Amino acid sequence: MKTDIEIAQEAQMLPIREVAASLGIEEDDLELYGKYKAKLTDELMTRVAKNPDGKLILVTAINPTPAGEGKTTTSVGLGQAFGKLGKRAVIALREPSLGPCFGIKGGAAGGGYAQVVPMEDLNLHFTGDFHAITSANNLLAALLDNHIQQGNELGIDPRQVVWKRCLDMNDRVLRNIVVGLGSKMDGMVREDHFVITVASEIMAVLCLADDMHDLKERLGKIIVAYNFGGKPVTADDLQATGAMAALLKDALKPNLIQTLEHTPAIVHGGPFANIAHGCNSVRATKTALKLADYVITEAGFGADLGAEKFFDIKCRKAGLKPDAVVLVATVRALKYNGGVAKADLGTENLEALRKGIVNLEKHIENLQKYGVPVVVTLNSFVTDTKAETDFVEHFCIERGCEFALSEVWEKGGEGGIALAEKVLWTLENKESHFAPLYADSLGLEEKIETIAREIYGADGVTYSPAAKKELKRIADMGMSDFPVCMAKTQYSLSDDQTKLGRPQNFRVNVREVYVSAGAGFVVAVTGAIMTMPGLSKAPAAYGIDVDDSGTITGLF
Repeated sequence: MKTDIEIAQEAQMLPIREVAASLGIEEDDLELYGKYKAKLTDELMTRVAKNPDGKLILVTAINPTPAGEGKTTTSVGLGQAFGKLGKRAVIALREPSLGPCFGIKGGAAGGGYAQVVPMEDLNLHFTGDFHAITSANNLLAALLDNHIQQGNELGIDPRQVVWKRCLDMNDRVLRNIVVGLGSKMDGMVREDHFVITVASEIMAVLCLADDMHDLKERLGKIIVAYNFGGKPVTADDLQATGAMAALLKDALKPNLIQTLEHTPAIVHGGPFANIAHGCNSVRATKTALKLADYVITEAGFGADLGAEKFFDIKCRKAGLKPDAVVLVATVRALKYNGGVAKADLGTENLEALRKGIVNLEKHIENLQKYGVPVVVTLNSFVTDTKAETDFVEHFCIERGCEFALSEVWEKGGEGGIALAEKVLWTLENKESHFAPLYADSLGLEEKIETIAREIYGADGVTYSPAAKKELKRIADMGMSDFPVCMAKTQYSLSDDQTKLGRPQNFRVNVREVYVSAGAGFVVAVTGAIMTMPGLSKAPAAYGIDVDDSGTITGLF
């Protein structure tokens, strides 16, 4: 089998004008970035706004394991399968972060014969959206420190600066730094911090904004610090909003590319789901719904993170109503949850499968709480046995889910037809009665407790004194009606990544809380999760290269 990058580089891509034309998009509606990438114009989005919405299908997964699940691969393959069946479909995905590309996880273009292309462009600089977000974030940080240096008219307390600089790279040494060292002219000495760009509030703001007007309103509300009286200081107070918006003018426009089989893919925004809200942009999803009969989107990591935030943050904020959910699992990952070592996952083991399938069971139960029909798909591996797949199928059917095998990695759209037909049947025969998990009127602690108990299966929540204090301050500022964005390890339903399967008898530990006033949610940081990841001992960057002709190798 060829590598992902070899398959992608051998692909015969269509000019992006032709891909756009399949959706009724004319060349004047595109801002071209070479032959195979384009941004969609504001004029197009205005013109299609009155079109009827297509069906919205969310693809999510069980908790990720080293065995791999293939959520994005499934999303891409499902979109290609809809095309094989003659259906007008669009895939709406997130843009990859450079951090995982050069770290341990790899890119986010799918895999095998279910990829979006150009794969190298997407996984690296793409159309510059992340660079624009990074620049806007750090402009705000520079204006903040400059204001303090130039006399501090707003009375900003340097001990209560909450805005962090960002970089789209895994760089652990930047988590905690000291700035302003040197002479008096070099600024005030204070402790500062970096987050990865995909955890920046500006990423969340861009992904939740409806248009430029909404973007500027949200940017202006960002809280950067508190003054000596304990009152919030915002980006508007620093007169930063207009300049940040100017940097984000083009980044606000969704990007159009294609799959290996020329299915249109709108790829825009990229917040992580373990430390941010994990969904592509509202603009991209809403535009896709106006252009196609079926929109396949995904949310990051397991359903306890990405799907929960898709439902409780994105859908709540944007008024979206998903019609079906595809829940991706693999036999290998379920056996890993059942205690089998990675090296032994290719051997049939029904007992381990029986133990590990409780992880899938909990995700099924969680998704059903939102009133959306669930289709479970097994991303097929050659080592899977019929006894194993039959066991999973019967397990799902007993719990009221539809089931289909997916072979999209190996066969592309053809390998996803069974899944596509099952999703189409579900859309035609089962109604979605979507509702968020909790009401806006609940207090912040009640929202956190609800997620912890209902979604994670926790016995309760423990708060650090600092988190308790910040929850009170946020409530006093009148922001208790905000939804909650949980920052939690992706590897477990709990906040302890070593607890696999379906953990019991545990509490979630909230160590930090902060408000993203521009995005309109409150972040609760749990366990040992980091907002600036680090590189492994042997990062993926070691294997990436480019030859004399400019051909990139080693991306996956």
